[in-house]
Amino acid sequence: MAGAPVGPVPAGTDADDYDRRRRRTLWRMPSGLYLLGTAHDGRRNLMTHNWAMQVSVAPKLLGVAVRGDSLTHELLLGGGAFSLNFVRREDRAVVRAFTKPAVEGPEPGLLSGLPVVEGVTGVPVVAGAPAYLECELRASLATGDHTLFVGEVVACQAADEAAEVLRMEDTRLSYGG
Repeated sequence: MAGAPVGPVPAGTDADDYDRRRRRTLWRMPSGLYLLGTAHDGRRNLMTHNWAMQVSVAPKLLGVAVRGDSLTHELLLGGGAFSLNFVRREDRAVVRAFTKPAVEGPEPGLLSGLPVVEGVTGVPVVAGAPAYLECELRASLATGDHTLFVGEVVACQAADEAAEVLRMEDTRLSYGG
């Protein structure tokens, strides 16, 4: 195991075993797998993302946690908006293209080869996504190595409500814990 366990370990417990158990339990929490869109100062990005949840009914608020040293974090702070794009379960391979910062192209209207359009807030929205939510930033909170961003839904589309959407457990990806 690389490095010491993070966080408290109960007295009399093997730290490595406890840390492994804690991570494995956190990985089992059900979560969706999305593409998080951000833009600022002429730069756009889509990032594979799974830490998202609705945090208020009135107003409609969405929380997303983003690693502090990522391009997405920088663009979200600067641009003040984000999109959360749902991915069809059968399109699971597309999320691998966005585990690193996206690149423009190879033709106009594409990010790392995926067609996108500009949303009402200027962030990229995946063309043909079964659903998306577009949010304006309302609050942020530093939480360890991530920041929790809270955005108010200002636009959404559910073009294919029958589509089965991607979940973390549909892939071999793991993040967190």
